[in-house]
Amino acid sequence: MLSNKEIVCPNNLLYFAHKKKGVKVAVVNAGKPLPMLSVQDAVNENLIEPIFIGDRNEINKCAQDLKWDISNFEIIHEPVENNTAAIAAKLASEGKVKIIVKGHIHTDILMKEVLKREYDLLGKTRLSHIWHMTVGKNDKPLIITDGALNVLPNVKTKMHILKNVINFSKRIEIERPKIALLSATEEVLESVPSSKDAAEITKLAKEENLDANVFGPLAFDNCVSKKSAAIKGIKNEVAGIADVLLVPSVETGNSLVKMMIYFCGACAAGVVVGGKVPVVITSRSDEAQARLASIAAAVVALD
Repeated sequence: MLSNKEIVCPNNLLYFAHKKKGVKVAVVNAGKPLPMLSVQDAVNENLIEPIFIGDRNEINKCAQDLKWDISNFEIIHEPVENNTAAIAAKLASEGKVKIIVKGHIHTDILMKEVLKREYDLLGKTRLSHIWHMTVGKNDKPLIITDGALNVLPNVKTKMHILKNVINFSKRIEIERPKIALLSATEEVLESVPSSKDAAEITKLAKEENLDANVFGPLAFDNCVSKKSAAIKGIKNEVAGIADVLLVPSVETGNSLVKMMIYFCGACAAGVVVGGKVPVVITSRSDEAQARLASIAAAVVALD
């Protein structure tokens, strides 16, 4: 059942990211092969100019192994892994970098620094994570949010997640995104809290006149399959043709994304948005092409 398909970075993300050249980024605890390879790919695409943070010897060794001359790029020597995140956050707070890219470091350690008030990196909305999912190089994306950061968001937090994903969708020219509020049912049931949240968010989105078609609750089949929606008699602007799935919990989003990766060979471009700098928090097991796509998504997310 596991896919042997090669993961490829989608053209649409690269197309929009190419409109912004040479963005300064901090690579947190660089010096491991996969992070260095993905950064090299992003540099070759003219997307970024990296500042490497980590053990100087390990960084140079990785670059040599990749036959990559990094002599023109700054290296900030910090051999202690858990200290590298604070350096990146400080660079971002000073405006010296526009994006933070996770290297070989735990996500919670990195995000703990980004969230510290002393760096003033938080924006008007709560931080949330977006996954831009594609299977082929020219595939139409399916965006999934939030499957990495907000564990069990309430309605207020889901509204922040919703506004963040609308903003991102417009940056890839989905002018009025169709956003499905995922649940286990298309009915509003007392026994299914996510269905009640979805109904409330649908109402709030209309009241706030958000520039998107937002509807829920919808079960997964009714989000992506016109046939399924038709059989069940569900008729609205979102059912069967959703651009975005707003999931009820981190377990739902994370599982859905990982299934698409391992069963379909999907490329998962992940980025944290809503703050003053996008943050790339790929898994340490992610393929280099997915890491490149995630960097491209972060470039796209820049103001």
